[in-house]
Amino acid sequence: MGSGGTSARAVADRHGLLPGWNLPACLGIGAPGWWQGNRPITGKSHPATEGPRGAELVDRGRPRPRHDGPMNGWPPAGLVVTPGAGARRDQSGLVAIDQAVTRIGVTVERVEFPGQAAGRRRPDPPAVCIETVRTAVSELAERLGVPTGRLAVGGRSMGGRMCSMAAADGLEVAALVLISYPLHPPGRSDRLRTGHFPDLRLPCLFVSGRRDAFATPSELERETDAIPGPVTVDFVDGDHSLRSRETEVADIVASWLATG
Repeated sequence: MGSGGTSARAVADRHGLLPGWNLPACLGIGAPGWWQGNRPITGKSHPATEGPRGAELVDRGRPRPRHDGPMNGWPPAGLVVTPGAGARRDQSGLVAIDQAVTRIGVTVERVEFPGQAAGRRRPDPPAVCIETVRTAVSELAERLGVPTGRLAVGGRSMGGRMCSMAAADGLEVAALVLISYPLHPPGRSDRLRTGHFPDLRLPCLFVSGRRDAFATPSELERETDAIPGPVTVDFVDGDHSLRSRETEVADIVASWLATG
């Protein structure tokens, strides 16, 4: 299980972004409905359906981007997961995801940002958070003996947003897992945090509460249309904290990572 944390203090004083990697148009995955070479694999439709434990699942059957790189296996070999602002790597929602995903044979690394590790309340600058994600992904890939393209990344709220920004900036990973993604501050729908969405050319899972003040269901479905990679949006009953829904959310993440 992901009990061994990745130390982020080593990168706390480096605020510049690492050079970006060339992100392939979409990482190849062998599950039905994903792209293989230049043709889609048929056999899986994407109607609105019912997810684990009665959650509402929306998986749009938009055309998949052409895959330009080598094929990679599915499920991912590992998952790097990060907490929201003000939380630590032992946040109960992350622990629940760790336990559920570990059961399907995927190695989980729970990571916290330098400020969180030092006990500071103020979030680190995005550049520091993005570099922390890059470092954690690189370390886990090295430990597992796989390329970073075999790993998924994600997290809760701000943590997930930082992972998505790292992927948009060129970090080559298999998929994004975004829990309670903060599209905008509460009551400020004019301040969208989606400028990097058109650069997310990889599979993305969004899991949010139907009463989330940071992103209503209609807002989330509308804004994720800008993402060129395959998108799954899953709603559960709850607000931004998803308190009391952590096991349900963890089951959704594990199911998605297991089957694509």
